Amino acid sequence: MAIKKISIDVVGMTCAACSARVEKALNKQEGVLSAAVNLLANKANIEFDTDKVKAMDLVKTIEKTGYQVPLEKKTLLVEGMTCAACSTRVEKVLNRLDGVVSASVNLSTNKAIVEYPSGSIDEDLLVKTIEKAGYKAEVEVERDLDREKELREKEIKSLKTSFIISAVLSLPLFSAMFFHMAGSHNILTNGWFQLALATPVQFIIGYRFYKGAYNSLRGGGANMDVLVSMGTSAAYFYSIYNLLKGVDEFYFEASAVIITLILLGKTFEAVAKGKTSEAIKKLMGLQPKTARVIRDGVEVDIPIEKVDIGDIIVVRPGERIPVDGIIVEGNSAVDESMITGESIPVDKSQGDEVIGATINKFGTFKFRATKIGKDTVLSQIIKLVEDAQGSKAPVQRLADKISGIFVPVVVAIAIITVLGFTLIKGDFNTGLINAVAVLVIACPCALGLATPTAIMVGTGKGAEKGILIKSGEHLERAHKIDTIIFDKTGTITKGEPEVTDILGFEGIDRDELLRVAASVEKTSEHPLGQAIVRRGEEELLKLTEPEDFLAVPGKGLQATHEGKKVLIGNRKLMQDNGISIEMGEKDLLRLEEEGKTAMLVAIDNSLVGIIAVADQIKETSKGAIEQLKSMGLEVYMITGDNERTAKAIAREVGITNVLAEVLPENKADVVEKIKKEGKEVGMVGDGINDAPALAAADVGFAIGTGTDVAMEAADITLMRGDLEGVVTAIRLSHRTMKTIKQNLFWAFFYNSIGIPFAALGFLNPMIAGAAMAFSSVSVVTNSLRLKKFN
Repeated sequence: MAIKKISIDVVGMTCAACSARVEKALNKQEGVLSAAVNLLANKANIEFDTDKVKAMDLVKTIEKTGYQVPLEKKTLLVEGMTCAACSTRVEKVLNRLDGVVSASVNLSTNKAIVEYPSGSIDEDLLVKTIEKAGYKAEVEVERDLDREKELREKEIKSLKTSFIISAVLSLPLFSAMFFHMAGSHNILTNGWFQLALATPVQFIIGYRFYKGAYNSLRGGGANMDVLVSMGTSAAYFYSIYNLLKGVDEFYFEASAVIITLILLGKTFEAVAKGKTSEAIKKLMGLQPKTARVIRDGVEVDIPIEKVDIGDIIVVRPGERIPVDGIIVEGNSAVDESMITGESIPVDKSQGDEVIGATINKFGTFKFRATKIGKDTVLSQIIKLVEDAQGSKAPVQRLADKISGIFVPVVVAIAIITVLGFTLIKGDFNTGLINAVAVLVIACPCALGLATPTAIMVGTGKGAEKGILIKSGEHLERAHKIDTIIFDKTGTITKGEPEVTDILGFEGIDRDELLRVAASVEKTSEHPLGQAIVRRGEEELLKLTEPEDFLAVPGKGLQATHEGKKVLIGNRKLMQDNGISIEMGEKDLLRLEEEGKTAMLVAIDNSLVGIIAVADQIKETSKGAIEQLKSMGLEVYMITGDNERTAKAIAREVGITNVLAEVLPENKADVVEKIKKEGKEVGMVGDGINDAPALAAADVGFAIGTGTDVAMEAADITLMRGDLEGVVTAIRLSHRTMKTIKQNLFWAFFYNSIGIPFAALGFLNPMIAGAAMAFSSVSVVTNSLRLKKFN
């Protein structure tokens, strides 16, 4: 079984019934493992077995349901072709690829133009296929025209133009209604004049609805276009029937005004939907277009796509860093707020990592490129956000089920309305008008937009704050969490041991004790030893090289320093060497109670001091944990440390539930045990060492900074290295779910109240049309309120 995931653009879907129909057809296809269609993004995300089904079969399935799959066109520059046989060969291998609709190779320009369904083929595959045939190839770099924005603007322009023409033609018809009611007869009330005005609105401006309805019905489904077409056609043709019969009762204004109002609503909806994807556009806009690279000792500006790994790049003050890399010369402060959400610039010097798209604030520096193209942190973030925005939340399933049967049910209600009024009251006219109102007030669009608009804005807002949510499902799950488990090292604490106490005995002063210990530890690779060395270097002490260095596993080390035997380690090391620690016992116990690792120092078999090292708690940890507890969450800390040290750290940050002496491989079992108690568990770790525990939790939070983050390891990735992000992520989840529930309530309430009111004759078809037009706008607008989340 060869599993493949693709994302295909689908054009022509207008409501949730459309997306449900496409999804159903795809899931029926043999070889398809899962298919999810996102109405808002106009995408079908499909996982399938390539041994059983090909990409082109999926495209055909979508087209059979009555929708279009736009073709993507790629131009490749081909090197090495010398004759027509070469170009024919390249053309043949490209045309053999699954998913390729057409491939043509021009020998004179050395270009290959390939057409395929958007999202079905990776451009790297095209390049590799040509290279396999014996030629060199690269994708031609085109201008960044933002295709999505271009299409959106084209759609809005078309809707606006249609609306204006429709409004100009409908206004006289709307006015005629009042003259007719007043008993005044003029040119506006003339049936033939009304027919002349209503016909272009019905069939030229309203053509989009007929076309959409035809495609939908041909594909075996029914959508909003079917309802609009049926409703307006009924009013229009009944008016013609009355005109021919000589009955002075027309409903041309109803059909024309309904189309006009729906176009107005669709225009507002298109504008609002464009705003939901602003976050991703903002992220894409961060990428610099060029980089200043040193080539042959000369600084040259080249397109970002031409940067190679290992290139030395120069960045001046105020410029964006083009790609990810490591500083090799110079220092500066870098604004990483667009990636991490942290507003304070971060100091950078030789050896430090820099992230592409961040802003160099002050100094000029040179760095070596380590990640380019789709491997950069920014590209990974964009991919993650795009995937999340195209995903579905479980809460949407009910709306999808209803959307699938919505239109047939509404049509049935409309037929019952006509029959009811005709048979019971003998009033066909009223029955027909009420049926028209039923058809045009029913709005499956609001149901379809309720969840994805909120997910798009919510995940986009999260990205702005350095919180990357993998999918709508994880965003929904986060609001259910009632228990959260924090790993200690690197999560609650900084993960970098620091010297906290230096206590000298036997007449040795503090500085001399630190100098001796730091000199001996210089050769050690242990993190605690390195912390002592760092402290000695920070205090500018003169460190010397030790002799006869020997590490004693599990106990400490010994060495000769300036002719004296030095021992640094725990009680066991001192006892093995017959050294009394009675003098430091009281201090030793006190330091351990405080959660610190105390190291005894002896010179020539005599205890001379204690140096304590501790992993410092992050400044924001205590405040974040207090906020989580105030939100009603039960907070645990899990660590491999001994119980005394663990409890000391936990006490400092306000955690009472301590899980100590847990080995990394057993953390996942602990998470599972807590889940079995019926709790919804969130696990917060560094995303690398804690991967099994993160996967075991209901929601895994990977916490880190910049390039250190393993984005694949968790459901939610926090780009900033503090716990405030956990609080913000859970709050954002609550706000997003609240918005989704408001949207769904409005969509269900609107339809369940509006349809009966229309059927009973309480709503004029024009008012019904206006209500339908603006129901979906209200849902999108409500979702956009999430942009104000702080």
